[in-house]
Amino acid sequence: MLPVRNAQATLPECLASLAEQTLADHEVVAVDDGSQDASRSILEQAARRDPRLRLLDNQGRGLVAALNTGLARARAPLLARMDADDVAHPERLALQAERFALEPALTVLGCAVEVLGDPGHANAGMRAYVAWQNGLLDHSAIVRDLWVESPLVHPSVMLRVAALKALGGYREFDGPEDYELWLRGRAAGWRFAKRAETLLSWRDAAGRLTRVDPRYSPDRFRAVKLAGLARGPLRGGRQAVLWGSGRIGKAWSRSLGAAGHGVAAFVDVDPARIGRRLHGAPIVDVAGAGAFRGPLHLAAVGQLGARERIRQAARELGLVEGRDLVAVA
Repeated sequence: MLPVRNAQATLPECLASLAEQTLADHEVVAVDDGSQDASRSILEQAARRDPRLRLLDNQGRGLVAALNTGLARARAPLLARMDADDVAHPERLALQAERFALEPALTVLGCAVEVLGDPGHANAGMRAYVAWQNGLLDHSAIVRDLWVESPLVHPSVMLRVAALKALGGYREFDGPEDYELWLRGRAAGWRFAKRAETLLSWRDAAGRLTRVDPRYSPDRFRAVKLAGLARGPLRGGRQAVLWGSGRIGKAWSRSLGAAGHGVAAFVDVDPARIGRRLHGAPIVDVAGAGAFRGPLHLAAVGQLGARERIRQAARELGLVEGRDLVAVA
C-alpha cells in the first residue's frame, strides 16, 4: 500500500524498486492524496506499463484516510506498507511473505532499514533510532520496548489484512497513527517480529511529516503512551515511580499529574539530587526504590546504556519488567 502526495522527485525510484521485486505475484495499491505536482502523471504512466499497479484517489483527505482507502481495496491477505520516498530492496516482499507462511501466528513483520539522506549531524538522532529499532527482532524484544518509541519503521512492515481490518484500520486523531496502531494491536494480542536483513532504504529529509507535523511531536507520542499505559499497567489510577529526574522524567511527571496519576518518587544516582523533592515527590537512590512496591516504575531516561542499567537494578530489587517496570522515553 503506497500513499502518495507531491512525491515526483522520489516516486520513480520507489516504483522501480517495487517493479523489480522477486515476488512477482503482488500488486501495488497506490493512493494519490490530491497531489499538485507530477506524481499523478507518474503513477498513471506506471500503471499503463505494469497492470499490477492500481491507482486510487483520496482527494487530499490526508495520510490516515489514504491508508484506510488502500486497506479497503486490498485484495491480498498480506499488506506491505511503503512510502513514496523510500526504496524497497528486491527481495523485500518475498522474504517477508516467506516468514508469514512459516509462522501462522505472526501478525506484523518489519525488517531492518537503512537511512537515505545526508549522513551529517542533522540526521544523528534518526540514525540512532534506526540502529535501536534494527536490533529489536523478536516479539519479546519489540513489546518490551514498545513504550520507548515505535519499535517498527512503518513503511517497512508487512501485516495481515484481516487483523488490521478487525481493529478498524488506522485511527484518525491528532497523534502518530502507526504507533497508536501498534499499541492497539498489542492489546488485541498481535504477534510482532522483524527480519534482520536490511530490506528497505528509508529516506530522511527535512520536510518529512515526522519532523514537521505536530502529530508526531514528543508530547503527542507521550500522550498516546500514557493513554495506553492507563488501559494496562497504570489502570485504576495506579501511581508511578520515575527512574530519572532529568528532562524526560520531568516531562513524564507533568503528564502523569495532568492525567490523575500521582508520582510517588523519583529515583536518581546523582548524590546532589538524592534527598531533594521534585514536583512534590522525594528523590531517592536505587536502594530506596525498593520501598515502593505498589506503583509502576517507569525507566524514564534517554542516556546511552542507562535503560539497561535500570533494568538490571530493578531485577536485583525483585521488580518484574512489564508488571512492575516499564521503559519509556
